Amino acid sequence: MIRRLRKSKKDKGPSPDILMPPEGVALTLPVAGIGVRTAAQFTDIVLTSIAAVCLLVLLFTLELASPQSMAAIAVLVFFSIGVPYYVLAELAWNGQTLGKRIMKIKVVAHDGGPLSAHSLVLRNLMKEAEIFLPGTLLLTLDAASPLETTASLIWISIALLVPFRDRYRRRLGDMMAGTHVIHLPVPVLLTDLAVEKPASGADGKSFVFLSHQLDHYGAFELQTLETLLRARSTPTATAASRQTDAAIATIVEKIRKKIGYAEPVPSQDRLPFLKAFYNAQREHLEQRRLFGDRRENKHYAHTDKDI
Repeated sequence: MIRRLRKSKKDKGPSPDILMPPEGVALTLPVAGIGVRTAAQFTDIVLTSIAAVCLLVLLFTLELASPQSMAAIAVLVFFSIGVPYYVLAELAWNGQTLGKRIMKIKVVAHDGGPLSAHSLVLRNLMKEAEIFLPGTLLLTLDAASPLETTASLIWISIALLVPFRDRYRRRLGDMMAGTHVIHLPVPVLLTDLAVEKPASGADGKSFVFLSHQLDHYGAFELQTLETLLRARSTPTATAASRQTDAAIATIVEKIRKKIGYAEPVPSQDRLPFLKAFYNAQREHLEQRRLFGDRRENKHYAHTDKDI
């Protein structure tokens, strides 16, 4: 019996809080729970409802809609405002709406890659099919339509129960779009690596980064790089926690291309290069923060694609 329990635990796979991006550096990003997602959704519903009510009042004031057709127009207005709001907000803010920004959560690709417009559109259209349209139908049907009312209620109940049965708390739209929602980590600039001896290459040459080369990343990326450097520099680190040389080489090359660093980095200088870049990037961010410019991540600094 004990063996079966142990086997079942092993079969569960990796923790849902671990996200593996294409760069190969595992990130610990806690999955957003049902409560915080509900709070974010409620905030977005309130905001879109206020906008829809204002538009309906304007239409009624200008006598562009009659009282008899107000119910049908209201449904159309709520749909016309809601869907574009969710899609455009998540496209503009990289997987966040106003409600998600307030609750410090965001949508990420389930495979760790970049979010695509297709996945964001699909997950939000499915939200309408899962909850809002059946909910609207449930509210508008009368007692003379018991079959339709029961079907809508069953569908909504199933849609609401799906996230509770999924390890990543995904709803149907997330499963189809290949996304899930995470808590945003709080970027913390630690001092351990910054106080170390300045890194230099095998030939004693120091790496120098110009100001414009340090404008591409924020505190979140800096913290991710620090996690990588800590794992590599810890003497007791296991083989599983150490990143492969191929992954380190990939990260170095992506950073070089991103910041426009022209000189190639030899294999023996890759870790010194990353340490030097960390120190320079940390100093650059702290200087900007003194002037009120808090760069939380690379999307705040620029709108470039992911490295």
